[in-house]
Amino acid sequence: MPQRDTRRPDRVAEAVREEVAAFLATGVKDPRVVGLVTVTAVEMTRDLGAAIIYVSIYGTTDEERERTMTGLQSVALGLRGRVGRALKLRVAPHINFKQDESIARAARIETLLSGLRPATDAGPEETHAPDTTDDDGR
Repeated sequence: MPQRDTRRPDRVAEAVREEVAAFLATGVKDPRVVGLVTVTAVEMTRDLGAAIIYVSIYGTTDEERERTMTGLQSVALGLRGRVGRALKLRVAPHINFKQDESIARAARIETLLSGLRPATDAGPEETHAPDTTDDDGR
């Protein structure tokens, strides 16, 4: 029995990421999609039937981010057809968008760490090793 190509979902996920990024770069016609939308990752199921597309949305308020996510979900059906045709897949994957919070979380951690840096940038207090020499210099 031939072995299955376990890397294929990863290769298809990368191709889907590139196609969706190109679609978002050319401009989405849905007026709810505002701000800078970046595709950060794509996860494919093993049967290539579904794709979870993680996006980061910059330059917007929380309310605008929610509207942008709604707008992305509404263009997902048309995007599914575009992805299927571009990648010449027998069955185009169902597309689901999720907001990627990892970049915002990393920025928050960086901010918290930068608040600690002034205390640690002063340098550790010098510690001296105990003097182990005898009184006669040995």
